[in-house]
Amino acid sequence: MPTFAHKDTFTKNRHMIDHHAALIYTMVLVSAADRNMTDAEMRTIGEIVQYLPIFSDFDDERLPRVAGDCAALLDDEDGLDRTLKVIRDALPKRLHETAYALACDIAAADGKVGQEELRLLEIIRYGLDLDRLTAAAIERGARARHTVL
Repeated sequence: MPTFAHKDTFTKNRHMIDHHAALIYTMVLVSAADRNMTDAEMRTIGEIVQYLPIFSDFDDERLPRVAGDCAALLDDEDGLDRTLKVIRDALPKRLHETAYALACDIAAADGKVGQEELRLLEIIRYGLDLDRLTAAAIERGARARHTVL
């Protein structure tokens, strides 16, 4: 079991996070999909945490620690599966679409979505039990928001 900077994230060998951390984990997961977390992706995560209403009661000084906890969890054996389970367990159903929308925004943030990110988005969509039509609408919205000339 990894050692995390914050001991309250674990309870009896189980990784426990709140909905804010679950949304951040989702963004970090997508950012790390291609093993290259770009400055654009990290900047987008910071902007999302600062400006979206779902994060209005989140202390954004926690962001580096939460992102680091996610990265450490991903580095563990079965890290991807464990991270996805932690995210799913922490998110209420009504935030599943929000999590997927944030994942899509991070994937689109650097202007290119690679095969690794596409596959991970598919895994996230399945894990959050989102239907294809809903996912396609969210993906199209992300593409529109991040299109440049």
